[in-house]
This record gives sequence, C-alpha cells and structure tokens, in this order.
Amino acid sequence: MKKMLSLILALLLAAVGMTTAMAVDDTPMADEGYYYVYTENGKTLNVRNSPGGQVVGQLKYGTRVYCYYKDGGNGWALIDFTYDMPGVGVGTYACYVSSRFLVKNKPAARTKKTETAQASATVTAAPDPLEAINAEFNSAKRVTPYKVTVRPSRASGWVPMHWAPSATTTIMATYGANAQLLVLKETDNWLQVEDQDTGDVGFISKTLVAE
Repeated sequence: MKKMLSLILALLLAAVGMTTAMAVDDTPMADEGYYYVYTENGKTLNVRNSPGGQVVGQLKYGTRVYCYYKDGGNGWALIDFTYDMPGVGVGTYACYVSSRFLVKNKPAARTKKTETAQASATVTAAPDPLEAINAEFNSAKRVTPYKVTVRPSRASGWVPMHWAPSATTTIMATYGANAQLLVLKETDNWLQVEDQDTGDVGFISKTLVAE
C-alpha cells in the first residue's frame, strides 16, 4: 500500500513539474527590447493604463524604455511605467503607449535651431492667404487717373472685377471686350479701377486690359 502511494505521489510531482515547465516560456517576443520615444514635434508621449485608456503620465522625447511587445495591428505597445496608482500607491505597472512613437535607434537631440527650422518650414508650406492679399493691397500706388480697355483672353470672354487684388476674392462685376474703366491705383499685378457708369471700384488684373 505504501509503495502504491509513493508511486502515485511521484507521478503527481512529475505531472506538476511538466506543467510548470510548459507554462514558463522565457523566449523574448520578436519586438521585445529597448526602444526610444520619438515624436516629430519633440513633445512628450502619453502613457496610459490600458490601450486608449486613462493617461497616467508622460515620457519625454528620446526616453529609453523597455517594451514587452509592439503591436502594429492595434497600435499599442506594452511597457513598464512607474507612477502613483490611486488606491494602490507608487509602483511600476504595465502600461501602454502608442507604438508608432517608439523607434529602435536613439533619435538626434532636439535643439532650438531644429525647432526654429521646422517652424519656418511650416510657415513656408502654408502661408496665410489673407496676409498676401493685404500686402498686395497695401502696395497699391495712386496714379493720375487714366482709362484702360478690357481685353479678355478670348474675344467672347469676360473679365472679372474683384473687390480686392486677388483672384480668390469676391467678383463685383464682369466686363466684355472693349469696356472702358478708369484706373485709380496700381500694384505690380493689379489695377484699382472705377466703373464710371455704376460707380463701382474694384481690382482687375493688368494682363486683361490694354491702354
């Protein structure tokens, strides 16, 4: 009887050992390892307590973090992060960050020169159209009034009079070939003209009239 119990116990211990061995897998995942925080604008990266959940802290640009997995499918990466969890206390907990802001290579340090260059590039890429119109308007110089004749690009076409020196602004009136307008001011590209029949004053492109 004792031998039988010993045999059963030995088999149970062997089964437990096998289960434990199967459950423990120290093989690192393909994307596991150290990463660096990289944001294009150099700002901090939010850390959340769950994918898309509450923000529990931030990581600075260039911070090195250990990532347990980086899932491009759902867009989140699992990392360790130390913070004061309400009701639990300060500790290191499993947290999540957006995976697209983690890179393998340490990003170059950001400087004032870098930020100024990026800001200038942004301004160059997207100028304020209203500023351009104002600049053209303010450049207008008064001239001794003289008349011009409307010359559409096509004989049967029409030439618009805009309320400001820009083709994007509201059209006040249109004129056919040979219509006469009185010039009051000039810019490099536009004429401020008066329709003496209606009293309307607006701008017409220099390329569409002849003296």
